[in-house]
Amino acid sequence: MVDSRAIFKAYDIRGTYPDQLDERIARAVGSAFASFVKAPRIVVARDMRPSGETLSMAFAEGARAVGVAVVDLGLASTDFLYFASGHLDAPGAMFTASHNPARYNGIKLCLAGAKPVGVDTGLAQIEQMASAFWREPANGELAALEQRDLMDEWVRHVHSFVDLGALRPLKIVADTANGMGGYIAPKIFDGLPFELEIMYQELDGTFPNHPADPLNPENLRDLQARVLETGADIGLAFDGDADRVFLIDEKAQPISGSTTTAMVASAMLRRNPGATILYNLICSKSVPAVITEAGGVPVRTRVGHSYIKQTMAETNAVFGGEHSGHYYYRDNYRADSGIITALIVLELLSGAQIALSELARPFKRFAASGEINTEVADPAAVVASLTRRLKDEGVNVDELDGLSADFESWWFNLRPSNTEPLLRLNVEAATDELCAAHVRDVLTMIKGA
Repeated sequence: MVDSRAIFKAYDIRGTYPDQLDERIARAVGSAFASFVKAPRIVVARDMRPSGETLSMAFAEGARAVGVAVVDLGLASTDFLYFASGHLDAPGAMFTASHNPARYNGIKLCLAGAKPVGVDTGLAQIEQMASAFWREPANGELAALEQRDLMDEWVRHVHSFVDLGALRPLKIVADTANGMGGYIAPKIFDGLPFELEIMYQELDGTFPNHPADPLNPENLRDLQARVLETGADIGLAFDGDADRVFLIDEKAQPISGSTTTAMVASAMLRRNPGATILYNLICSKSVPAVITEAGGVPVRTRVGHSYIKQTMAETNAVFGGEHSGHYYYRDNYRADSGIITALIVLELLSGAQIALSELARPFKRFAASGEINTEVADPAAVVASLTRRLKDEGVNVDELDGLSADFESWWFNLRPSNTEPLLRLNVEAATDELCAAHVRDVLTMIKGA
């Protein structure tokens, strides 16, 4: 088998097609996953990447060869697949490489009820089992394969998160980057009082217009220009598999994931007074402040969906947000969804009777650096060295996820990448100038470690 360490990541399976991930490997993973979950059926879906159809069918054949039936959704966003897993109470497999370039594909796995599968919750065992099935493929009688359309159920589910009667006419521009947002958004917004324009709607996994990675500011430029050209109330930028959404205000300014988390948290707390809200540790300090002011209970988590979903189950939190644009909902089987988040923000905007920039202003209280990557030979060693140094200096630090250091007037988090020899740095301070200065300070510390 191709070196499995190259494609089995902390949260999913991902690699270049066909040299790292091909149909034979997908079939072996299908047999391994089906054997691991020991369920009567699993749900399979794919995004628009050219390799998705043959890879997903090979995976399904592998599952069926060990006696597990497959429900094939066909084309879907990742949050649609998570819904199907919860709705059918069946494990699921989504073929997508999210925001990665066209040559990549991958598999996001979940247990029944959309429960996460990560390296600590089964992915390591599935990797070992897949290696065995690659050497000796399963060849039992194939179990059933069913094509299933759950779109109507999915639309009703998404709509259940808002008061449809409270929505008012708004002009929306959505850049779906030739990804699955172009398939999902029209179905969700159909019949709602919005004027919707979709940029790059055609499903095309070669991404002919720009990469489907809205975390990169360059990929927002077309949307920003169109928002200004059309006088839109809001811009929505989706990633390739449409489980993430990023907001652009009417002035074409991006709204950070932290600010969006705070906005949605306030909306969720109006419906669920006193509820617990999760936020990951690179979110702005404004997020726990807003949650507390709204009467909620803020709980800080590690970065990553498996940690957030686990903490959500433990605390019964109604909502959790990540600075990277992932937003999780208890009533969405604790899974993240870009389109649910978009609809909740549109409901907020409908009721506010003010522009999105004005609506967001009270939730943005600090300046943030964004994530800065630095390549080092041994990321873990650098983090350990800086942690010791700062502890010796009496700085308030914690090691929930990498190193977080709080200097009261500013803070930073430094985390090793799960997949590359990189350190990921996030800094927050009172102003842009102070933030930039502190970034330079921390980068100097990294170089000296």
